[in-house]
Formats: sequence, C-alpha cells, structure tokens
Amino acid sequence: MKRRLLAGAVSAALVLTVAACGGTTKNDSSSAGGGAQSTAQANPNAATKEDVKMAFLPKQLNNPYSDIEVGGGKTALDELKGRYKLVGPNDASASSQVSYINTLIQQQQDVIGIAANDPNAVCPSLNQARGSGMKVVAFDSDAAKDCRDVFINQATTEGIGEQLAKMAGELAGGSGEIAILSATPNATNQNAWIEVFKQQLAKPEYANLKLVKVAYGNDDDQKSFQEAQGLLQSYPNLKAIVAPTTVGIAAAARYISSSAYKGKVAVTGLGTPNQMREYVKDGTVTKFALWNPADIGYLAAYAGVALASGQITGAEGQKFKAGKLGEYTIGKDGEIVLGPPTVFDASNIDQYNF
Repeated sequence: MKRRLLAGAVSAALVLTVAACGGTTKNDSSSAGGGAQSTAQANPNAATKEDVKMAFLPKQLNNPYSDIEVGGGKTALDELKGRYKLVGPNDASASSQVSYINTLIQQQQDVIGIAANDPNAVCPSLNQARGSGMKVVAFDSDAAKDCRDVFINQATTEGIGEQLAKMAGELAGGSGEIAILSATPNATNQNAWIEVFKQQLAKPEYANLKLVKVAYGNDDDQKSFQEAQGLLQSYPNLKAIVAPTTVGIAAAARYISSSAYKGKVAVTGLGTPNQMREYVKDGTVTKFALWNPADIGYLAAYAGVALASGQITGAEGQKFKAGKLGEYTIGKDGEIVLGPPTVFDASNIDQYNF
C-alpha cells in the first residue's frame, strides 16, 4: 500500500478489497450492467478506442479534493489518448449538475464521469445521456444505480464508516460526546458512511460514546468553519468532531487550532495529507484517513474508456485493466472498489504528497 501511495497511486478504500483478476469471456460478461439500460454484450478482447471524449462533472469546481480526483482522470485519458473535459457548478446543491449534463448531451460526449450531489436529481438527465449512447461512470459519490453504468467507490461503505467510528472512539478515549461535520444533507457517500457510523456506535464497545449532532457545512470552507464553531458553542463538553469530508475536516482543524479547545477536542475524519499536515504538526489532529483521490479519477477514466470500447458493460464479474492500478473486477450493481485507505498520523504523513 505504501509503495502505491508513494508512487502517487494510493490504493484506496477503508473498506475494500481490490478485485484484481485476468480477462473474461463474452459469455460471462453478458447483458445487465450497473444500470437498467445496460443491455449490450461485452467483448473483453475488443481494441481500446482512442479519442474517447470523457467529461468529468465533480460535485463542484475549485474544491481541492475534487481537483485531485479529476486530475487523475486527465492523467489516465492522456495515457489512453482520449479527450478530457471538465465542467461543473460552483456549489454542491442537489440540482446544480443537471444543466451541465444536458449540455454534455448536446456536445455528444462519449462518457460522463460524475460525482453526484444528489443520487436522484441527476437521474433523468443521466438516463437521457445513456439513451443517446453515452456511457456514465459515477465516481466518489454515486448516482442511483439505474442511472449509470458503473460506480467507482473509494472503499466499501461499511469499511469507511467502521474506520471513522474506530478513530472517533480512540480519540475520545472511549466515552463522551462526539459530533459529525458532514458535507451536504443529500450527499450520497456522506449519508451512507454516517449511517454505518451510527450502526457502529450501537455496538457494546462504543456504548459510552454519544453522537449529539450531525452538522452540515455544505462542503464550503467558511460555512464548515462556522458549523465547527457552533458545535463547540452548543456542546462545550464535546470530545471529538468527525468530518467525513476533506473540506469539513480542514475547516474544523483550522478553528480548533486557534481556539481554547486545542488539545481538548479531537478532530478526525477524511482529509488529504497536504491539507492536514500543518494540523498534525501542531498537535491539533492526531490521526485521519483517506485514499489517493487521484486514483479515483484515474480508475474512472479507465472504466469509462473500457465501457466506450465495449470491453465491459457494467455487469458483475466483468474484468478490465486500469493502467498502473492493475486489473479490477466489477462487483454487484456495477460497483468497482478502489482499495483500502491509509490512516495518517505524525509517524507517516511526511511520506505522502497529495
């Protein structure tokens, strides 16, 4: 894992196991893919198409985490001799991506890669795109499974939620009040991780932890900062803030680092090493976790080109090659899991640069 991270390709996912395998046959990669409209036969021996036009539509532009993700997609498309395009909203509201999807349909892109702000709001437009022959790769935050061909997941939902609960329990000393600082109320991935987190807290080992609040910073730095401040004002005995969003964890750490709560309230969650390094160095943050976001975009691009080339359709059990990341197997409902994440702390953070 460390080797891949250092190479700039952190295999990632708290929870997942990368299914790396060889090729498949036409018979075992048949019809139904990840979404309802996937009906074509796959030919794993088909030539990889060049000049594939793939547009990336992240939750919002100018988000440091999203910038890294789509950068990985561009790298992959350069390797595949494809054409990269980046579009997106400046806010992460539920319907903000719809107009961009409609424009991409008019532009006749071959593949759309989308990190959905809302799993259902984008569905009609995505299915219109698929009906016109375009392929849809959801990455990072899934669209409803009937609206896309495959989904690139950072890790399994269970794995991420379990890791977040484990870090929260350790940093809170096994008891006390904790709070979550999430992204938007409709964010698919955030809500799924939080649900697993809550399930973990129901276990005996977490019996003395109390989740007092789930706050939403809308993946906006200033709002997340204000929400972190509000959590401490409302719950002065808080032991830890858990932010499963890179924007939220950095904003919470920034607030805690310059407040009287430094050293008293732990901050953990999901963040990038470069973003969190100063807060680890100054003692505000003890540990946090993440995968390499660039690898998510990279894998999404390879999956998109494999779809456009007819090598896969999104059906469970199909396999494809993803450049430097190796071979992947498509799981249930078209899910492709990147691989387990890394926990970063003072002992290893300087080994990573992303």
